[in-house]
Amino acid sequence: MHGFANPKRFLTLASLLTPLLLVGGLLVSAAALYWGLFHVPPDRLMGETVRILFLHVPAAWLGMGGWSAIAIASLVFLVWRHPLAALAARAAAVPGLVFTVICLATGSIWGRPTWGTWWVWDGRLTSMLVLAFLYLAYIALAQAAEREGVSARIPAIFGLLGAINIPIINRSVVWWNSLHQPPSITMGKSAIDGEFLAPLLVAVLGFSLVFGGVVLARMRALLADIQAEARLRRRAMESA
Repeated sequence: MHGFANPKRFLTLASLLTPLLLVGGLLVSAAALYWGLFHVPPDRLMGETVRILFLHVPAAWLGMGGWSAIAIASLVFLVWRHPLAALAARAAAVPGLVFTVICLATGSIWGRPTWGTWWVWDGRLTSMLVLAFLYLAYIALAQAAEREGVSARIPAIFGLLGAINIPIINRSVVWWNSLHQPPSITMGKSAIDGEFLAPLLVAVLGFSLVFGGVVLARMRALLADIQAEARLRRRAMESA
């Protein structure tokens, strides 16, 4: 694993994987959304509103998955000083925030006809909103640490502490009396009919591939900025 800490080796691998993940993910996601929007019948209870499931669930999964990636990368950076771990955490923050916002927006759109309101201070909704604010705080903290030359340990510690919210989101519908439906997919079980489950899983796969491609692309961009800045400093020292 440490072999990929070498920036040149990482860039070689990332340049190959990035287009594959992005193109493959977009194709799979488009196919899953077409399947879910046009070929899945209305649900017996939710009617046509069930179709938002194929965007809402992958977005929720990747909103939580993005912060999980930040926490894992932060742990690797703090314990093993992996050179690219801090970059990986920063790269996952923006796409994680985007998917969290999509989750909140689609949840509100679904909630209006289902609950009769755009928003309720439900445990699941509130903890997802907290996750969005955590993302914003992490992005601001990471940018400030880079700008001021502060150690990357500070945003890494924040990334680990923020992970406390992930199990709260996951278990909120179990711990509290919630308007949000209970977990539909658990270990080895699913309460979702196979006609809806199949395109849903394909959508999760497609959006996950897109997420991975975006993270790699952002890592490459961040690494290029660091290398360009290092070259400028070196030239400034040589000309001094």
